Amino acid sequence: MLKELLEKQNAGTLKAKDRYEIPAQDMPAQDGTERRENMNEVALGYTETQARLEAMRCLQCRNAPCMEGCPVRIRIREFVTAIANGSFEEALAIIKENSLLPAVCGRVCPQEVQCQETCTVGKKFKDPEKSVSIGRLERYVADRFGKQGETPKVAPPTGKKVAIIGSGPGGIVVAADVRRAGHDVTVFEAFHKPGGVMIYGIPEFRLPKSIVQEEIDVLEKMGVKITCNFIVGRTRTIEQLMTEDGFDAVYVGVGAGLPKFMNIDGEQLVGVYSANEYLTRANLMKAYQFGKGSDTPIAVSKNVAVLGGGNVAMDAARMAVRLGAENVYLVYRRSEKEMPARIEEVHHAKEEGVQFRTLQNPQRILGDEKGNVVGAECLKYELGEPDDSGRRRPVPIKGSEFVIDVDTVIVAIGNGANPLIQQTTPGLEFNKWGNIVVDEKCKTSLQGVYAGGDIVLGAATVILAMGQGRIAAAAINQYLKD
Repeated sequence: MLKELLEKQNAGTLKAKDRYEIPAQDMPAQDGTERRENMNEVALGYTETQARLEAMRCLQCRNAPCMEGCPVRIRIREFVTAIANGSFEEALAIIKENSLLPAVCGRVCPQEVQCQETCTVGKKFKDPEKSVSIGRLERYVADRFGKQGETPKVAPPTGKKVAIIGSGPGGIVVAADVRRAGHDVTVFEAFHKPGGVMIYGIPEFRLPKSIVQEEIDVLEKMGVKITCNFIVGRTRTIEQLMTEDGFDAVYVGVGAGLPKFMNIDGEQLVGVYSANEYLTRANLMKAYQFGKGSDTPIAVSKNVAVLGGGNVAMDAARMAVRLGAENVYLVYRRSEKEMPARIEEVHHAKEEGVQFRTLQNPQRILGDEKGNVVGAECLKYELGEPDDSGRRRPVPIKGSEFVIDVDTVIVAIGNGANPLIQQTTPGLEFNKWGNIVVDEKCKTSLQGVYAGGDIVLGAATVILAMGQGRIAAAAINQYLKD
């Protein structure tokens, strides 16, 4: 099939009809049962033949609607065409014009609501899952070359110092772009390992930590200094960094790390976790190796309820499966159609045995005389009129109470901004949700201080944080030049 298509492509006779007839290429993956027992990556990546076939499905639209859906404006049509032609290095070079983390974004970005949502092929079939698999193609070329990429060139020293607070995706982008301009750059990370949410929040089976470490290694090769166990607002304030430590500019990319709870009875019981804590113990501190190389304990659970319907909820539920839970219930107050989680993550969770309890929500958590979780009392819901998010509002059904027997509850309903920066930085403007207010160049109300990512946007995505990081870095470089 590939040979025939290549001949048509080379002859310029590959028509839209031919492209529509190429089947969407499924992503090879670990067996659903086997992967319950390991932490290895689930999605295994395309073969070269699969990648080229998938790329040939692209219609090469002149107006490139997919690019409009990309937060960092990658030239998607061009890199996909390069893959179809077998020019893989060219494809990666095109991606890296705008994205420093293609191996990461290809794995974790919600393409079905970004670039793939606007894909003409997907619209033809009225199904975003049948769009050209842009994320999988991005991952393919990133993985194909691995560590072979050159270390970005750094301009001569400018004598200017820049502090990056937070080493997540936005911080990594800013550090790289500002260092390229010749500035002295130090990244400050609160945890004992850099990488931010990519390290503590996203499980190994979805994003191998070695991939994130490769990006950190590139920064260090460029001369970026990374200081861990450094909490800005406690170890040093932003004002001290600028007035006492000599930093000329600061980028704040601390994310949104304050977990939200439901404020229902029983959330104080032993066995109730925020998804943040549960995943940080497992991902960053490798609690799944407790007694076998890690001293970080985690609940040994039999029946687990995960509350929420986003990617974090899926990650927590799938982690609970791997930690040996017999039953994992994903409890969500809307229907599956309204779930914000990636379609692929929902599929993988189901394959791994996670039991979806949609149109349900707990109204209290039940405990025993020792203060341990023994159950969750839930209500059933039906969908009403759409709310401000455009999703239909869940309406409780009176008298529908029932109890799920569980010994662990993981709350995964979102995160807010940690108030530490606000409490320790006079003059820095925040909105009513505790997010930093910035202008179109990511400049804050303080001279020389910029911000981006979740601390500005609220809980967002890796690629959105990167997009803001790129804007902020350009603004910082211009500010220091002027």
